[in-house]
Amino acid sequence: MNIRINPQLGEKTRESLSAVLPITFIVFALSIFVVPVDVGTMAMFLAGAVLLILGMGMFQLGAEMSMSPLGEGIGLQVAKAKNKIWATFLGFLMGFLVTIAEPDLQVLAEQVPAVSNLTLILTVAIGVGIFLALAVLRIVFKIDLSILLMILYGGVLVLSFFVPRDFLAVAFDSGGVTTGPMTVPFIMALGVGLSSMRSDKNAASDSFGLVALSSVGPILAVMILGCFFQTGEAEMALTEIPRVETVRDVTKAFAFELPHYAEEVLISILPILLVFVLFQLLTRRYHGRQFLKASVGFGYTAIGLVLFLCGVNVGFAPVGTALGSELAASDEKWMLVPIGMLIGYFIVKAEPAIQILNKQVQSVTGGVISARAMNTALSVGVAASIGLAMLRIILGIHLQWIIIPGYIIALIMSRFVPKIFVGIAFDSGGVASGPMTSTFLLPLCIGVCTSLGGDVMTDAFGVVSLVAMTPLIAIQIMGISYRIKLGKQQKQSTPINLIPVDSDEIVEIEEDWNQ
Repeated sequence: MNIRINPQLGEKTRESLSAVLPITFIVFALSIFVVPVDVGTMAMFLAGAVLLILGMGMFQLGAEMSMSPLGEGIGLQVAKAKNKIWATFLGFLMGFLVTIAEPDLQVLAEQVPAVSNLTLILTVAIGVGIFLALAVLRIVFKIDLSILLMILYGGVLVLSFFVPRDFLAVAFDSGGVTTGPMTVPFIMALGVGLSSMRSDKNAASDSFGLVALSSVGPILAVMILGCFFQTGEAEMALTEIPRVETVRDVTKAFAFELPHYAEEVLISILPILLVFVLFQLLTRRYHGRQFLKASVGFGYTAIGLVLFLCGVNVGFAPVGTALGSELAASDEKWMLVPIGMLIGYFIVKAEPAIQILNKQVQSVTGGVISARAMNTALSVGVAASIGLAMLRIILGIHLQWIIIPGYIIALIMSRFVPKIFVGIAFDSGGVASGPMTSTFLLPLCIGVCTSLGGDVMTDAFGVVSLVAMTPLIAIQIMGISYRIKLGKQQKQSTPINLIPVDSDEIVEIEEDWNQ
């Protein structure tokens, strides 16, 4: 009997394989030459890598088949709505529901003492809902994203001086974890749907920026929450690595945790599935085959996310903690910085939502900004953020000394780069800080911090916020370099194959631009 594999699933799996192999090889090499790791732990790690590859492939295909069409469809309906109050409420409702469905938020909520999981999750969800509604109004009324971001982040930076230090890192981290694998495909597709109803030259630029604004909401909401709650003493238990001796033990370890993540994903995806059914009943937007395809897509999304989360949490996270502890215990602690940067450079490629963002950027810009160029810029940005995170833990640097100058630089740059790069850059910051960050890089930093005797709440937490910040600068540097290159080309000759990006600028489509 011949077994036929969906060719699209095969393609997505190959893409995820190429994304995960580099970080797998780095960890394997570190276990041989730098930090000896026992065979059982490495077997768990490799098994987790296999699940991660399969899960990311299925998730990406499922998101394209279900989450993206739903987001675009709702975006089109909102754009057509004459009643802006209704459009605003719908934006809030979808932001609230999709955020509650975000698995990364559950992980963060379990780490914060003195505040119940439900309180933190509802606070973050309300923050995302309010700011997604604001993002919808921004597109409808054509408000400049750069000015809006400067006002909002200015408020964030000022408020940061009044928030307890233990809560500050959690607040900034919450802005990163809320834009994960469940929210990003939907929110980005919502932006495309909203902007597609507009015929002006800024429509393509304004399709980006929803993720950026949705990331600000949780930061402000959790900061306000922090003014009324005391975190107390954080009791952080390091992730334990199951003792395994045989292949059967490895299989049992993953099989034991699989139902837990299946339940978590099912509870998370159920509200979105109900919205999809309700949206179809009210609008009749999807025909029979389209509805069936989207339904199958939700199945792919759920199964892929279960495999991905199980592989990352059971196989990757314990190794990250062990590596961090062992590296920090060595005599050459300075090696933490370059090793962290190397891990950061490659691990961002394994973020499932990154691939969705990069392909949408390439599609919306007609290839002007290639997925390859985006990957390179994001890798450099995340590498810098992990290097800063390690340096901060070693030297005990306060998070504000890095976050405030970083955001000021990013906001100033937003006034000098093409508009489309501003939206893409601030969206990239939220997308880069996904499940790989919260389940591998955060345990890595916790391991380092614990080994060095630091304060986990103030020193280890904050890595997510740094991962969310540095891409803002990296992508905008790419935009500045493009503007310089475009200026030189315009002086030398008349450009060909031009498409408008905004009212002031045009860019030339080049396949080899990123080279």
